[in-house]
Parts: sequence; C-alpha cells; structure tokens
Amino acid sequence: MKRGIAFIFATVFLDMLGLGIIAPVLPKLVLSFTAGDGARAAAIFGIFGTVFALMQFVFSPLLGVFSDRFGRRPVIVLSNVGLGLDYVLMALAPTVSWLFAGRLIAGITSASMTTASAYVADVAQPEQRAAGFGLVGAAFGLGFIAGPAIGGLLGGVDPRLPFWFASALSLANAAYGFFVLPESLRREQRRAILWRRANPFGALKLLRSHQQLLGLAAVAFLSTLAGVVLPSIYVLYASERYGWDTRTVGFSLTLVGVCCALAQAVLVKPTVARLGERGAMLVGLICGAAGMAVFGTATTGTLFVCGTPLMALWGLAPAAAQSIMTRRVSASEQGQLQGALGSLASVAALLGPELFTLIYAHSIAGHGARNMPGAAWLLSTIMLLGATVLMLRVTGAASPETSAASVTDYGHRASIDP
Repeated sequence: MKRGIAFIFATVFLDMLGLGIIAPVLPKLVLSFTAGDGARAAAIFGIFGTVFALMQFVFSPLLGVFSDRFGRRPVIVLSNVGLGLDYVLMALAPTVSWLFAGRLIAGITSASMTTASAYVADVAQPEQRAAGFGLVGAAFGLGFIAGPAIGGLLGGVDPRLPFWFASALSLANAAYGFFVLPESLRREQRRAILWRRANPFGALKLLRSHQQLLGLAAVAFLSTLAGVVLPSIYVLYASERYGWDTRTVGFSLTLVGVCCALAQAVLVKPTVARLGERGAMLVGLICGAAGMAVFGTATTGTLFVCGTPLMALWGLAPAAAQSIMTRRVSASEQGQLQGALGSLASVAALLGPELFTLIYAHSIAGHGARNMPGAAWLLSTIMLLGATVLMLRVTGAASPETSAASVTDYGHRASIDP
C-alpha cells in the first residue's frame, strides 16, 4: 500500500508542478501572439481557463469509468503520457490555435486526478483513507507552490523552456508508473463500460444512489465553490486594500500553500483518529468559514495574514468527506464516484471566478456604507456555514458503519502491497 500511495502522491505533485511551471509563462506566450494587445490576450486566456474546466467536467467521469473497466494504472500512465506530449505541443506552438489545442488536451489528461483518488480508495483501509486523501491534497498544494517559482526561473532563460521541463516530468512519471506501480483494482471487481455512466450527468446519478452520498456531494460542491474565491480575487484584494506589492503577495500566497499542505499532510490522520471523520469535517468547515471571515473583515494586512493558518485547517474537511463517500460505493464504482466529484469540482471552477470577481467589483464600487471590499470573502463564509449545517444533517442521520456491499470489495488491499 505504501508504495502505491507514494506513487499517487508523486503523480499528483508532478502533475500540479507541471501546471504550475507553465502558469507564469503561458499568459506571456499568449501576449506574444497578440502583438502586445493586452485586452485580446486577457480574453483569450479567459477562454483557455473556461475550456480547461469544461474538459475536466466532460472527461472526469469518462476516465473514471475507464479506470473501473481497465484498472487505475493504465489510465494514470496514459494520462501522464498525454500530458507530457501536450507540453511538447505547447512548447512548439507557432500560433494561438496550437495553444488552444494544448489547453484542450491538458484539460482532458489532467482529469486523471479522479483516477488517482480512486487508486487511494482501492489501496487504503477504510480507517486510513482520510489520511490518504489528505496526502493527495497536500501534493496538489505543494505542486502549485513550487511550480510557479520554477517556471519563473526557467522562463527567464527561455519562455518555452518551462514547457519542455514540464513535459520531462510528466513522461518520467509515466515511465515510473509503467514499470513500478502495482495495479489496485482486481480483475474480478472490474465492470463493463456503460456509456450512460461515462458522461457527467450519468455519473452524477451515482450520487443519488445513497442519501448520505448525495448530501456529502452537495457539501463538497459548496466547499469547492467557496474555495474558488482564493484564486479569483486574492491578488486583487490584497493589492487594493492593503497596498501590497508583488513580492508581498507572492510571499503571502506561499504561506497559504505551505499551511494548507501541512494541514492536509500532517493533521488529517490524528484529527480523524481523535474526532472521527464527521468531527474532522466539522472542525475543517468551521475553521474555513472563520478564516474567510477574517479575510473579509481584516482592517490591516497583518490581521489578514493571521487568518491564513485558520483557513488552512479547512483542508481537514475534504479528505474526511471523501473517505466517507468511498465507503458508500463498491470497489468497481470508485472511478465513477471520483469522476462525478471531479465534474462537480469543474462546475465550481466554471462558476466561481465570474461570481466572486463580479461581487468584488461591485463591493468596491460603492461609497460609505456601500463600500464592502470583503463581501466576496463573506459570501464564501456563508457558503461554508451552509455546508456545515448540511453536513451535520446528512451525517447525523446516517450510521457510521459502512454497508456490507461496500465492505466486501476491500479485502484484497494487502495483496498489492509488495
């Protein structure tokens, strides 16, 4: 099990590292293709972001169903190969159209994150799954912390060098997965592909198969949507309200990433052991709401930073929620479950930026009492409090025991730990 979890940690970390590496240089590359027209470049970059999220919405359930049929390992390996070749395509791109094709492919291949989560559900014992999902979340955050810094350094040498470096990482990860990674899903637990399950709307039907599953999926959606406020307005808000320069904003974002990664990598396991998964979710959601409230009401930059460790404890909730949800479906449905959750997350990624930037724009346009620059953060607080109430209702009515149908599929885990 440990080797499998270590590989998934490395896979997620390197995937996010690659995406982070190209983040500082992709906008500049787009700008170079528009003859310095900033407005047109911004519009194109916005389309790129929308297309990326849309591809994840469509292909997360498809890759999840494929992994339920063919196993997790081939889907993860082929996705890494596809992502590596996609970076080569973008490195060689002579026009914006090539970059657009690259973002399409990146959205598809990055949807393998759902399969990585299904792998964790396969190999981890029920009481260890929350910690496993916490490590995946930590890898996600660490990749985004290190990626932009590396990308900025490489981009200073050549704006296309980060794409080549990201490609090398993805292809090396694919090679490691091909030669080393053990398969986690036994052949007798695989099921035939039904195309009605392989689309976003069909995959979401799985969530209606269990009342608690549907409720927790709604909690996950609200939590994910609330979190979109961070990438949407953080830089604008800190710069406008506190007068921070680029360096200060960068350091503060690094602090956010480090705190979130530590919370998920270090605190999930002991918190779940002490409070249970429901208790960990409760603590995480309340701390997230409190942190967002601090962000929205802080009158100084120092107070704003003080909200970061509190907000980081929010990371306890998603890992615990995923752990509970994986026990409500069989081993042959883990890919479909993660695909459905991936589709919900992509919907949040599509809706959130427009929602929060629009609210922020209106909140700073007024005067006197109508000027409420922290309104977007407070909306996020309300979403998390709503998610907390819903979580308490859903989990309070359900037995903590897993169903017999879901338990019987997990006796094989020790056999894949070499």
